Amino acid sequence: MSILSYVKDEIQVIRERDPAIKSNMEVFLYPSFKVILNYRIAHKLYLKKHFFWARWISQRAARKTGIEIHPGATIGKGLFIDHGSGVIIGETTIIGDNVTLYQGVTLGGTGKEQGKRHPTLKDNVMVSAGAKVIGSFTIGENSKIGAGSVVLEEVPPNCTVVGVPGRIVKMDNKKVPRSDMDQIHLPDPVLNDIRELQQENIQLHKQLEDMVEYMKCLEKKRKEDAANEDL
Repeated sequence: MSILSYVKDEIQVIRERDPAIKSNMEVFLYPSFKVILNYRIAHKLYLKKHFFWARWISQRAARKTGIEIHPGATIGKGLFIDHGSGVIIGETTIIGDNVTLYQGVTLGGTGKEQGKRHPTLKDNVMVSAGAKVIGSFTIGENSKIGAGSVVLEEVPPNCTVVGVPGRIVKMDNKKVPRSDMDQIHLPDPVLNDIRELQQENIQLHKQLEDMVEYMKCLEKKRKEDAANEDL
């Protein structure tokens, strides 16, 4: 694919997924636009084993945009990095089509593996701000990773993951993150657990109050019975 084709694709992707943009010219100011075009060039050099020049281009782009994409990563079409500062994509990462990453996302390795050591993100995955996906496993298509989550194991397709460590809190969510860009209104299992504990606490307090009242009634009756016997 030619550079012009990449430019046209990136304009379409950014305009589709960022409501703040008002004109095509603004796309040229986006860090995502700059870094992905540089990645495409660096990746071609990497595949031809021109490793120094590939890394030179990628590191130069990282300094300018705050987004670090290793030239060895394999990235499909339609990747959108919103804002982008602090995004890191490791060497053996594989990203499918129409994936969305927000600022502060890390697609990293554990540091212990050889060969394939970074995650694979299937088509239409969305990874919210500050999330970390660490290790060589797959995030299934159409899945969403909540903000600040740390994902350390496989995620099936059509799932929502939140928390540290990441937990699947919703399955078979058929909405496609490419069109559903909401990274805020995700299930919160911790809040749900807290609310359940609060309700249980209220019930226990009520039972305790009832028991205390019952014991008072028993004591009162005992005293009345004792007084009657004295008479």
